[in-house]
Amino acid sequence: MADDSTLGFIGLGVMGEPICRNLARKSGRMVRAHDRDPARPARLAAHGVAAVDSAGELAAQAGIVFLCLPSGSHVESLCDGPAGLVARARPGQVFVDLGTSPVRLARRLAGDFAARGAAFADAPIARTREAAQQGTLSVMVGADPAVYERLLPLIETFASDVTHCGPAGAGQALKILNNMVLTQTVNALAEALAMGRRLGIAPALLFDTLAKGSADSFALRNHGMKAMLPGTYPEQAFSTEYMQKDIRYALELARDTGVAAPGAQLGADVLQQAIDAGFGAQYWPVIARVVDRAGDEVSGTRGAGPTATRGV
Repeated sequence: MADDSTLGFIGLGVMGEPICRNLARKSGRMVRAHDRDPARPARLAAHGVAAVDSAGELAAQAGIVFLCLPSGSHVESLCDGPAGLVARARPGQVFVDLGTSPVRLARRLAGDFAARGAAFADAPIARTREAAQQGTLSVMVGADPAVYERLLPLIETFASDVTHCGPAGAGQALKILNNMVLTQTVNALAEALAMGRRLGIAPALLFDTLAKGSADSFALRNHGMKAMLPGTYPEQAFSTEYMQKDIRYALELARDTGVAAPGAQLGADVLQQAIDAGFGAQYWPVIARVVDRAGDEVSGTRGAGPTATRGV
């Protein structure tokens, strides 16, 4: 088995940086990190994280390497090729994809790494940037049982809920389905918000009442109350483009399994409308804006009703 006393971390974006910080602070192991922006690992130096100039150099130094990258295409590009992580893998090493990637890719990479005597796990993260900072993410792991047990104490440094979903690819499947359901829930909240305004119902009253009934949900209390009510959709958060990528993966799963998924398709369509409207880089509950505008086009009005604050 490779020496696990040194951990590697590639990708220090909005989620990756706080995850790496928690890993360094709580794991008791040396953590080396690489990112295309050298300022990011520099910010973690105070927490004992050592910057490494390249992904290949990092892989040569670490027994377990975490990847926290924007998409499956980024993971594939980093892993494949004569200078990729697969070609550099050593027996006993473990490579862990914390991002959301296609199930097919996870299964293929697991086979490629296994041929080198190494292991691959998909461990996509769920919940918000605040949860990443607090170390209370939910992580869905696809891995062999022995690999899962090896990773569990490390993942628990940045997650409060860790689920072993099955072999490689199972974690991605669960994460993709999670985001598929989440997107449809947030879209329903956006529709309720737009209709409530036109009926003269104050948005805060609407969401507070939903939270007391059977429509209560994580999406309502976080995406709804914290983003949609104040109309706050920052760019340094999980973007519309990122969520659209995840829903494309969900539609791919629907085709692979022969399941009609009109709700997922609607979610993809609304996300694309938000991107086309210029909201691609903003926090993805900004879809409330395009839902609201679509309502205006249907009714020929702009927010009928006495409510004074539109918020979106």
